[in-house]
Parts: sequence; C-alpha cells; structure tokens
Amino acid sequence: MKELFVADLVRHENQTVTSFFAASSKQLRTKKGGEHYLALILADRTGQLECRMWDNALESSATFEQGDIVKVRGQVCRYQERIQVNVEQIRGALEGEYELGDFLPKTSRDIDAMWAELAGYVESFTDPDLKALLRAFLSDPEIAAALHQAPAARSMHHAWIGGLLEHVLSLLGLCDITAKHYPHVHRDLLLSGAMLHDIGKLYELRWATGFEYTHEGTLLGHITIGIGMIDRKIAALPAFPAALRLLLLHVILSHHGRYEFGSPKLPMIPEAMLFSYLDDLDAKMQSMRNEFEKSSALGRPQGEFTDWVRALERPLLDTSGFLAAAADKAGKQ
Repeated sequence: MKELFVADLVRHENQTVTSFFAASSKQLRTKKGGEHYLALILADRTGQLECRMWDNALESSATFEQGDIVKVRGQVCRYQERIQVNVEQIRGALEGEYELGDFLPKTSRDIDAMWAELAGYVESFTDPDLKALLRAFLSDPEIAAALHQAPAARSMHHAWIGGLLEHVLSLLGLCDITAKHYPHVHRDLLLSGAMLHDIGKLYELRWATGFEYTHEGTLLGHITIGIGMIDRKIAALPAFPAALRLLLLHVILSHHGRYEFGSPKLPMIPEAMLFSYLDDLDAKMQSMRNEFEKSSALGRPQGEFTDWVRALERPLLDTSGFLAAAADKAGKQ
C-alpha cells in the first residue's frame, strides 16, 4: 500500500515527494518557444490534481500511456489556490510496485477469505454436475484472478474492487436461506445462478484505473458474454445433462426479471423467479447503504433524508440515524 495519497499533498506544500498515481489524463503540449511539456491529471482513490512537467517531457511521455499507473517525483506547490505537483521525474510503474486498491475503491472484506467462502458453497452442493461446473470455473486461473478483483457494476451497487465477489457471496447467503424456506426449489441450481449470473462482467468491464465498459461489454453485454462462458465450460463436461443446462441458462437469461430492465427472458421456473427478486433486493439494499454513507460523509445531520437518488427515484431515510436523532432530541427535552 502506498503511503502518500492525493489528499495528503496539502500537508506537503513546498516539499519534494515521491509516490504512485494513476495518470487519468496525459497531454503533450508545446511551450511558446517550441519545447514540449506534459499536462497531467494524476489520481488515486482519494482524489485527483493537475500537474505539469516542464523538462524532459518528450522522453518521459514515451514511458507510459494515459490510464497507466506511474511513479512520480516532484515538488508540491500551489497555483491559483489549488495544490499541484511540478513533476521532475515520471515513469510507468512496474508490476508488483503498486496495489490496485490504492487507486480504486476496494471492498473492506478480506478477498482471500471471501474466495474460501465461495469455494465452501461449491463443496456444499449435492448435485454432482453443478458442482463439477462450478469447480471448473473456480479452477480456471484467468477467471479466478479476475474474480478476485472485479467490481459488480461500473457505478451502481458494489462498484469497487472485489465488489462482484462480495455481491455473489451476499446472494449465496440469501439463496441458501430462501431455499430452505421453499423446499420445492432446486437449491444447487439457485446457488449456481447466484455464482454465475454476472460472470460475464469479468469481460464486460475493465478496472485498470477506473471502471469502464469494454468493447465486448458495450456490444454484447454481460448476460450474452456469460452464456457463452457457461456453454464453453459445459462443453468440456460431456456428461452434463442437457435438461440441467437448459434450466441454468434460463436462470441467467432471466435474472434481470423484466424486459425493460434488459432481461432477454422473463423468469418461468421457481429458481429463476426467486433469484431475480433476490438479485434486485441485494442491489437495492447495497445502493441504499451507499447513499447513507455518502450522506454521512457530506456532513448531513442524522435523521435527515438523503438527496434525491436517481437510481431509486426517491430520497432515502436511514432508520438507525432517524431513531438515534429522535432519541437524542427526546433526551434533551
């Protein structure tokens, strides 16, 4: 983990610092005399700032691209009342020199512990075919590495490093509980839907220094990508039952629940119906939690409504904050 973040630089004015940042913007410009200089926006998870490199700009520019993580040495200064860095040296960071979580929001949970929990759910399956399929996904090095990092969304719920794994585990807990409440539901099929419904997001999104859609994600979407991934794994399991494949693909294809939400099919089996509601529930509850944390960070008093939340089309009220504010008010009377 790096020691110096953008938010810390105000305390280092007129000092020379060295740290790693994401090069969010990079422009090679020309001075009046014809020499080049670099105009940069450097960022990390705490914010961003404008920077300039006046000397050796052309040579240094060739060592990294916009979007790369870079190692920077420079002097912290103030220009038009804003903190900047006059960059003296800059180069592209090497693999292993930085942690992605320093530049993007990251789950507060231990990712290795979450991975072990996920594997535990797979081992709890009684259906041998679904267990073999999920083992095939977890043992795939490329998929495993991506699942250790992937966000669940670009900007809505669980939009942070490790967010997809966190969302999947939350859903697995919900699915496990509700499968016991509805004994006619195929428990392993329901949990397989939880594990695989967003698997296509591993290729729909990229998360180098920000959360963006890939070309594949923009043109195909994560449901289509995920169906292809599942079918390729099933093809490598020749004994996988055709009927079970059909039901699993239906859970994935219908998990958005409604056509207007981008679902190719409406849920038509118990597992698909139940899962679509649980997925929507988990996303909405996490979105509410995000809004309460944002409201608190802005200094809004306890017991007050949040601003209008466009995704949920309403303002929100934090129950615990409202009750705490009411109790505090009653105690002062």
